[in-house]
This record gives sequence, C-alpha cells and structure tokens, in this order.
Amino acid sequence: MKIEGVCPIAPAVFNERGEVDYDDYQNCCEKLIQLGAQTLTLFGIAGEYYKLDGEEERILMKRSVEVCHANHANCIISNTKHSTESAIRRAREIEDSGADCMMVLPPFFLKPGGAALFEHIDALCDSVKIPLMFQYAPDQTGVAIAPDVIAKLAARHQNLAYFKIECKPPGNYISSLTKMIPADRKIFVGNAGFQMIEGVHRGAAGVMPGPSMPDLYRKVWDALLAGNEEEAERVHDKLNALLNHIRQNVEMIIHFEKRILKKRGLIRCDACRHPGFVSDLVYDDLFERLYRQVEGEFVR
Repeated sequence: MKIEGVCPIAPAVFNERGEVDYDDYQNCCEKLIQLGAQTLTLFGIAGEYYKLDGEEERILMKRSVEVCHANHANCIISNTKHSTESAIRRAREIEDSGADCMMVLPPFFLKPGGAALFEHIDALCDSVKIPLMFQYAPDQTGVAIAPDVIAKLAARHQNLAYFKIECKPPGNYISSLTKMIPADRKIFVGNAGFQMIEGVHRGAAGVMPGPSMPDLYRKVWDALLAGNEEEAERVHDKLNALLNHIRQNVEMIIHFEKRILKKRGLIRCDACRHPGFVSDLVYDDLFERLYRQVEGEFVR
C-alpha cells in the first residue's frame, strides 16, 4: 500500500505499575486509525522505544501489524539498533512481521562519521526487500547528515523509498533533497508537524506527528489536498499554539500527548516509564487553556 498523509507515532501504553498494556495499546491504535491516521509508526522517538525491552518490542511488533492491517492501515516499524549487526537482525524480524515499511534511525550514541553511517544504512537496505524510511532527526540524535549523502543511498537502493525530515528548520533540506532523489521517493514532515503546511508546499507526501490528535492533522491534510489554505491554516494555528507549549523537550511532549490521549478516552492510563518529565501547576494551567482551544476541532 502507498504510504502518505497522516502517519502518527504509536504511543507506548503502560498501566499504573509501568507494565505495557498490550490490549489497551491495540485498542488505542484502532481508535487512532478511526480518527484519520492512515499509517501508524511503532518505535518512533515519541513512542518511548528507548524504555522497552526486547520481549515487549517483539509483542508490540506483532500487535501493531495485526491492528493496522485489520483496519486497512499501513504499519511502519522503526529499527533503532545501534550496531549494524543487531540492526540487520532486527530488520529481518521487522520484514518477517509483515510490516509495510521499516524506518531507520541512524546510530547516534557514539556519533559515527559519514562513512560509517553510509555503510550502516547501505547494509540495512541490502538486508531486506521491504521499503525503508530514513529518519533524519539531528536535534534528537546529534548526528548531521548532508542531503547528498542520503541521495546517494537512494540512488543505490530502490527500496529506500521514504524520508522523514525533522531538522530545524526543515524547509531548505526538504527542497534540496527533493531535487536529488528519484521522483518516485517520498518525503515526510516530522517534528510534530510544526512545519506541516510549508513541508507540503515543498513537496512532502505526509506528516508523522505524535499520536494524540490525528484528526486535527487529518483536517489540515484534507484541507491542503482540497486547496483550502485558509482552513488548513486555521486548524494548524490552533494545533501549533498547543504544540509550542508541550514540546519543549521530548519527554515533555510525550507526557502531554499521553495526557491528551487519556482525556480523549483513547487510553486508560497516561503513565510514562521513569525517568520522565514532571509537570507543575504553571505548565498544567497553560496546557489546559490551550487544550480547550483545540478541543472543539476534535472528531467526536
């Protein structure tokens, strides 16, 4: 299936004891698709992948593919392993799971250089036949990669089909990469969809935000496809006002995305595994006021 449009990151859903609630996770994924998500992405940065163990990952992979395909949506699974050897093993597990695409987060713990990164992605592209998505998130990883390096990889590998761009600012990078890659490859806007409208104008095929408000992103997406810029900007402005407050760092946006999911009845418990963001009355008060401004836009 073609991947495009609104492709949120699936949340990690825990109970009060910090255990993965697999049934509630699957129920949440089904509701997100009903609210307009066209694809779900497992193990994104906003999905707390770094707080999960191996067995939890394997169960979530299976559950994610099942719920997406049962609801006629695509499933992307991110490969976040830092060694090439373990990443290749995970790549084959992802392909065997039935996922529609594998996203690749470049190894960043020891900040490998350009040649090492190229070889890592090159090996992963060779290891499987399913489509790959390259995630470029230098603010989160500290690893900067020039667009011509990514373009060389795309020229070598037909299955390197998608690119999630979330540098700051992303605009020029998206435009530059678009000119360098084959015409059949697609670019997605990350970074919570902050620059979603600009990204689409630059040729992006979709957005990959957090999980709590897929219906708002879908409103913006559908309005852009219909040529209704005024409606797209109206909804996006409300969304960005809230995002501007809750995404001051990764753990903060995860905390508040889960709070929104719970307020909307999409998950039972909004717990995050420790360590995590701890809110206070000032953060909470501003969140509640901004949340009320977007609440009226939700699909009921």
